[in-house]
Amino acid sequence: MDIRVAGENALIVYLGDGVCADSTSRVQRLVHALERQCRLDIIDLIPSYHSVVVVFDPRRTSCRRMKATLLALPLEDTDNPALGKRIELPVYYSGESGPDLERIAQLRQLTTDEVIRIHSATEYRVYAVGFAPGFAYLGQVDDRIATPRLDEPRRRVARGSVAIADQQTAVYPSPSPGGWNLIGLCPTPLFDATAATPMAFGVGDLIRFLPVSRSEYLRLGGSL
Repeated sequence: MDIRVAGENALIVYLGDGVCADSTSRVQRLVHALERQCRLDIIDLIPSYHSVVVVFDPRRTSCRRMKATLLALPLEDTDNPALGKRIELPVYYSGESGPDLERIAQLRQLTTDEVIRIHSATEYRVYAVGFAPGFAYLGQVDDRIATPRLDEPRRRVARGSVAIADQQTAVYPSPSPGGWNLIGLCPTPLFDATAATPMAFGVGDLIRFLPVSRSEYLRLGGSL
């Protein structure tokens, strides 16, 4: 655990140095331990790939005491059911809903059905949330379909677009610019600022994509 000052009432805790499930698991366990044992001292927790920013209440604790607390926290409860949930997201994979699907297939010398099968066969972990509210970085994408970002980003990517960039995949929660490769559409709303829990998932959760037909996608509330 590498702890550094990140502000007058914030510390950043590094728990690894790469994008991998082990680092995310350690991040998840630290967040859970802080929420369980230090809730009153914490203003905010910001988890990422292999780090957590801990914003603490300076009226209740100090930088020195918070650092000592962090070093003393037990992080061994790896099987705690509170450390993440499994979520299935329906996806309509097609050239109509994913304009880069066929290009990825050609680039990787696969059929589009094989790209769909490989992408939907993997269970992805939420590594980080950022870029836009509700945008979750998921990994890791199978090497057979991992594809670099576009050279020139699109000005507008539709809400619900399922995309690949290198060994990460994601669902765009709202219309935005984007440079990822689009392979399908998901009808499930992923972010609601008015809800008690605005995001559908958080760091450490496990996501699996479920292929659905065009008619099922529309029935579930999707649009084309």
